Amino acid sequence: MERAEAYGFSGAMSGAFLLSCLLFAAVSRRQRGPYMDEVFHVPQAQAYCHGRFLQWDPMITTLPGLYLLSVGVVKPAAWLLGWTGSVVCSVGMLRFINLLFSAGNFYLLYLLLFKIHQKNKAVSGFQRILSALTLAAFPTLYFFTFLYYTDPGSVFFTLFSYLMCLYGNHKTSALLGFCGFMFRQTNIVWTVFCAGNVVAEKLNEAWKIELQKKKDEKISFRKRSFSDLTRVLQFLVEYLLSPKNLVTLIALTWPYIILVSLFFVFVFVNGGIVVGDRSSHEACLHFPQLFYFLSFTVFFSFPHLLTPTKMRKFLLSLKKHPVQYSLVTVISLFLIWKFTYVHKYLLADNRHYTFYVWRKVFQRHELVKYLLVPFYLFAGWSFADTLKSKSIFWILMYFVCLLAVTVPQKLLEFRYFILPFLIYRLNIPFLSLYRQLLELAFYILVNAVTFYLFLNRTFQWENSDEVQRFMW
Repeated sequence: MERAEAYGFSGAMSGAFLLSCLLFAAVSRRQRGPYMDEVFHVPQAQAYCHGRFLQWDPMITTLPGLYLLSVGVVKPAAWLLGWTGSVVCSVGMLRFINLLFSAGNFYLLYLLLFKIHQKNKAVSGFQRILSALTLAAFPTLYFFTFLYYTDPGSVFFTLFSYLMCLYGNHKTSALLGFCGFMFRQTNIVWTVFCAGNVVAEKLNEAWKIELQKKKDEKISFRKRSFSDLTRVLQFLVEYLLSPKNLVTLIALTWPYIILVSLFFVFVFVNGGIVVGDRSSHEACLHFPQLFYFLSFTVFFSFPHLLTPTKMRKFLLSLKKHPVQYSLVTVISLFLIWKFTYVHKYLLADNRHYTFYVWRKVFQRHELVKYLLVPFYLFAGWSFADTLKSKSIFWILMYFVCLLAVTVPQKLLEFRYFILPFLIYRLNIPFLSLYRQLLELAFYILVNAVTFYLFLNRTFQWENSDEVQRFMW
């Protein structure tokens, strides 16, 4: 990092943290008590603060990583600063943990952008800083910086694990992956993703050698023809069936294999992935979640995905491959018809934006969910097109992880999309400076509206005196 870039990054991070502190104070003044899921998380953390480690709220469905880390941070701080009484492990103190995670996420996002795009000399230090700032302000993640939720910590350990993986520190990466798993069980998918990065790199090296042997210097990955895909899948099967190659891959990925094995032991002993209340968190094959994720990504990455050039290229592709697109359309319609699930929380809780998205869009008419298929096709094509700079093996691995982390979820919840979105966004090429500024301005606008609604547009339910607030 050059000196000017280091000063610029320090200034951006310090300014962002200061603004976050001011916003944190405003949120804490308006909402002093626990809100939404905090009514479960805060008492549980406070029980741990008082040494009651065997006490557990059965309504909590995640492992106690957030509470253990909170005690590990708050207790020593309280001892050093002489804090006593109710201030220790208060709601504000616990929420502040996530503010620290937010600063850590900013730094990790910058380091990941630097590492992933280090070969692209056309990217300036200012662009890296701007992109890191934009992703740190990603609205769905940034909002939960100010509440005591698992998301900021979950993202922190997952991004840290990914960074260590890229630097080849796989034992450290697996250990951090375990920390991420302790915050949210589904983060085990991103441990598999890290192992997949290693495997994809070895496969890509072997593929290049294979092409050189056959004196075939290039394969038209960018065209993504069916014959190319068949050829790649054939190579993949042959490579993985070789004992020598398997031994090499196991030697490289054994820390991840151990962690994933421990995860399966946990699932067997626990009787499922969810701890606590399982009635509202049943796994199912909810394939339309992939379509919702693609729509979510287009909305938050429109400078990348929703451009006139992209639309023209998509129409040309549509014209060139009508049979393939017709087949994908039929499959999409079938998946929507047979595998659409509506969770009871989605219909009942009018504090979440998803409630209004579902009511205003999908419940307008029974046919709306089918009429959106052309948009899903464009979103999927544009999404894949932005990843064409990655190897075919990396793309296959990412899509497997994307399916694993989204499809089993019955509830439409934007928080579940945070990590797959960030991983995707980190790995696509940089935009022009103008489009980067547009993306940042859009995130700032969305955050401003979100916090205005949360702080000022309160309401009450008929059967309750508690103040209700709108949120992601």
